[in-house]
Amino acid sequence: MRKNRLSAVVAIIVIFLIGSFFIEKKETAKEKLPTVGVLQFVSHPALDQIYKGIQAGLKEEGYENGKNMTIAFQNGQADQSKLATMSQQLVQEKKSDVLIGIATPAAQALANTTSEVPIILGAITDPVSAGLVKNNQKPGANITGVSDKSPVSAQFDLVTEILPKSKKVGILYASSEENSKYQVEEAKKIAEGKGLTVKTFAVPSSNEIAQTVQVMTSEVDFIYIPTDNTIANAMQTVVSEANKTKTPIIPSVDTMVEQGGLATVGINQFELGVQTGKMAADVLSGKAKPATTPIYTFKTGEIIINQKQADKLGVSIPENIALKAKVIE
Repeated sequence: MRKNRLSAVVAIIVIFLIGSFFIEKKETAKEKLPTVGVLQFVSHPALDQIYKGIQAGLKEEGYENGKNMTIAFQNGQADQSKLATMSQQLVQEKKSDVLIGIATPAAQALANTTSEVPIILGAITDPVSAGLVKNNQKPGANITGVSDKSPVSAQFDLVTEILPKSKKVGILYASSEENSKYQVEEAKKIAEGKGLTVKTFAVPSSNEIAQTVQVMTSEVDFIYIPTDNTIANAMQTVVSEANKTKTPIIPSVDTMVEQGGLATVGINQFELGVQTGKMAADVLSGKAKPATTPIYTFKTGEIIINQKQADKLGVSIPENIALKAKVIE
């Protein structure tokens, strides 16, 4: 009887130890899952599409959130102090193995937090002027990624075809965004080279956008918007004011055409995210190192036309353009 009890006790102890071993092993396995920390500057359709693309790109390369890796996502909602705090959390608390910054302010916040954890740039127009890398071909440190630099010359070529009578362009941008200043100078030079008169309109914050657009529509034939997060976040306001005078808007991003822009030659934001996710996966797996991985720049763009907006503005899209464009009905 005692032997049976002793055997039972021994059996229970053995089962407990075996169970504890497997539980501990399982917990250890969970702890070893690599973490990708993602910091997004603000919520608006373009950046949201990039984040979705990042997840798809990681998955294409074999990294799926919750299965064999973890995504730690933070959104600063355009608050600089939040971006700094969230960057520290992603580095110190989440112990991210790779970091991704969506938009320049987010990437800069991450770069100011760590010089050791690899950082992948998502949608940074000019990483060099933003102070993030030394050289686009040889970044040289812990940062590389994807540029969202738009084909500006092709965009103004499109304008000459769909708005042939337009002679004056107003460039709307936020003075607080470094990337926008760089793009404005480039756009101004290209537009003037194509015979257009250019006037720039800088807004210090989103509160001044409506009033600025009202002024613009009385002075220019159409509005051009670079890849600017502040303006993108207030696109509905821009469209609402511009529509009052039937002033066309040529944005740089496909999602802004969907929101009421007339047309653009742009980079698909989801595909931009996919490329960012793939680059993060390569660094995570050890296939690539940021210091020697060139900044990825898209060489071609897609023509996007908002047909509903064209009809509203009374703009006739030439057939040769419509046939090769992605038309949003």
